[in-house]
Amino acid sequence: MTVADDITANAKATYGTKWEVRDGTVVPEASDLKLSNDAVHFEKATVLYADLDGSTSLVEKKKWEFSGEVYKTFLYAASRLIRKHGGSIVSYDGDRVMGIFISNSQRNEAVSCALEINYAVKNLVQPELGRNWKTDFKIRHIVGIDTSPIRAARTGVRGDNDLVWIGNAANLAAKLTALNAEYPIWITKRVHDGLNDAQKLGPAGESIWRKWKWSQHNDDEVWSSTYWRKFS
Repeated sequence: MTVADDITANAKATYGTKWEVRDGTVVPEASDLKLSNDAVHFEKATVLYADLDGSTSLVEKKKWEFSGEVYKTFLYAASRLIRKHGGSIVSYDGDRVMGIFISNSQRNEAVSCALEINYAVKNLVQPELGRNWKTDFKIRHIVGIDTSPIRAARTGVRGDNDLVWIGNAANLAAKLTALNAEYPIWITKRVHDGLNDAQKLGPAGESIWRKWKWSQHNDDEVWSSTYWRKFS
């Protein structure tokens, strides 16, 4: 059988097979699903993307060792904090990491995570960069968060496959990371509507969020923040 025959057979089987879907209570591993039309459904999940801003310029203009260390320290900080707040890391994609939160307080946990990522980048990772390299380079990042129903399915070929996450939250959280990095945290209205005061208000009781129209996506209501939250 040729490669073309394999691809045709896969398309025929995929388009011609009814999906088997079950409700999820934990974030699955790829091995928990079949490569056929098999999916795990979450009535609501919150997706967080943490993205290193300006990475193309970084690798073009800086030594590879410098770029590699910025990548590694940023992704470690974001990943460590995703786990700290009960999220599951489901994907690394170059200069960004994707986390999923499924608990009853998932929106608040994801936003708390984003606030701590902002603190970590500016107050922990950036100072260490300055102590080890003679540079004026400033690490910039964007975190995008959305919530929606979502399904996980397994995709790829035998011996080389992973999960794909199908739902608005996975797409829109990623797209939010393309917005203005002067505001390191961007969330949708669906996320903002579910926040408690601890994730809405600053130390003096002020709102930490600014409302915008997302012109790139139907003028949807989105919110941004420059705030951070210290942690130990």
